[in-house]
Amino acid sequence: MIFKVPEEPREFDDFLKEIALLLKKGKVGAIPTETFYGLAANPFSEEALNRLFYLKRRPSVKPILLLLGRLEDLSKVCARVPSLALKLIKAFWPGPLTLVLPAKKDLSPLLTAGTKTIGVRLSSCELTRRIAKAFGGPITGTSANLSGNPPCRTAEEVLQQIPEIDFVVDSGETKGDKPSTVIEVLDKEVKLIREGAIAFEEILQVLKNKERV
Repeated sequence: MIFKVPEEPREFDDFLKEIALLLKKGKVGAIPTETFYGLAANPFSEEALNRLFYLKRRPSVKPILLLLGRLEDLSKVCARVPSLALKLIKAFWPGPLTLVLPAKKDLSPLLTAGTKTIGVRLSSCELTRRIAKAFGGPITGTSANLSGNPPCRTAEEVLQQIPEIDFVVDSGETKGDKPSTVIEVLDKEVKLIREGAIAFEEILQVLKNKERV
């Protein structure tokens, strides 16, 4: 099932409701982000998460990041947000920065891979945020590709790699280039997990700058 993004406001609202309903029913779809297409699913449904792992052929030892519709969604999945993380949120969100933060205890181990942490991002792609808002909370956002394969910039590429996917939101080609930068922030510790669209040096500069608290 392929959804083209409508231009008319009334049609757009109905489109968002339909995507949100599919996610609530446990379906897994590909949606655009500011980097590549991501796999969207209900993170609070074991059935949806198992289907995501099946479609992506992803090892269960790897955690799954979440995309937020609004900043307030952090409280639904994070046990706490360290002060250093708040500095990075103010500097780089919405944007291609994934923060790995202490997870709530009741989150599925399929999301955390037993790490007691959860990766979260407030995307700079408005469509991504609006889909999560329509759903009513965070949605999964791991890259929409088979594990080990290149990430996808178009709906066509997604369908080539994952033909069994339940739906695809086609908004054309995404920016691509580099994936999000992934930073783990636990209390006063900051650790680089993956350098991507935002240079780690830029992140360190923000953390050193007291004026950007």
